[in-house]
Amino acid sequence: MNEKLEKLNQEIEKAEAKLWRAQHQEKILEHQIKKLTRKERTHRLCTRGAMLESYLPQPEAVTDGQVSAILKVLFHRSDTKELVERILSENRIDETE
Repeated sequence: MNEKLEKLNQEIEKAEAKLWRAQHQEKILEHQIKKLTRKERTHRLCTRGAMLESYLPQPEAVTDGQVSAILKVLFHRSDTKELVERILSENRIDETE
């Protein structure tokens, strides 16, 4: 009976060690996902910021507030709203295919 109990305790210890390793590996993978997502976002922001600057005659002479005001006006225009909706709609159609 003692041998069975000792053997079961050893199995529990092995299972707990395996569980701990799996949980640790899960944390590592979650961290990697967050890191990749953050890198993707940073790349997207830099790329799109560069696109915006390419349309400003003197980007260094414009403040962040002024850029925000320009974008607010542009994105409140009906033709801009229609264009954005059309593009998003096309993207949804492409994703379902």
